[in-house]
Amino acid sequence: MENKKIRIVVVDDHALLRSGLIELINKQSHLEVIGEASDGNDAIEKISKLKPDIAIMDIQMPKKDGFEAAQIILKTFPTIKVIFLTMYKEEKLIKKVFELGIKGYILKESAIIDVINCIDAVSRDEFYLSPQVSHLLLSTTTPKQTYQELTATENQIIGLISKGKSSQEIADELFISIKTVGNHRGNICKKLGITGNSALLKFALKRSNEEIA
Repeated sequence: MENKKIRIVVVDDHALLRSGLIELINKQSHLEVIGEASDGNDAIEKISKLKPDIAIMDIQMPKKDGFEAAQIILKTFPTIKVIFLTMYKEEKLIKKVFELGIKGYILKESAIIDVINCIDAVSRDEFYLSPQVSHLLLSTTTPKQTYQELTATENQIIGLISKGKSSQEIADELFISIKTVGNHRGNICKKLGITGNSALLKFALKRSNEEIA
């Protein structure tokens, strides 16, 4: 029996980039582009109609930007995974991506190299950042913190955060309430001397990178 293909919608207002990505993705036997859109409103309409597994979306678009469109899509269809494709490397955007529940963040300058790896990772419910963005985050982390005081559950939560899991997804996976996840996140930050979701994500990525190395 043939394996089911991963169904994808590509959204970008630049037709040439869009067609290049579609051609590249469709060359992969396990992937299939089932639709495309050129602006935020068009994206919402196409994705709502086609219900793909993954939507690859530019951030800066006419009518509605990627954040506005993704927020509507994820609220209506929470099982659809969204990947942002952008030229921006700003850390503040990564924070918004994490908070919104976007599963992938790849740069246009390396899209040809990164897009297939990103799709495959996201389809496994993992979080993916272009290596340039990941390196930027890791280079701005505070000096290596000790985490001997963290509990087993807190260590589990850090591992899940490094995979881009939202608080709700962590709660579901660990069979605890979202409020309990919030309490754990607060305790982790307090023990590590860091503040905010962005700093916690950076720490989680840094530790994951150290463990792999």
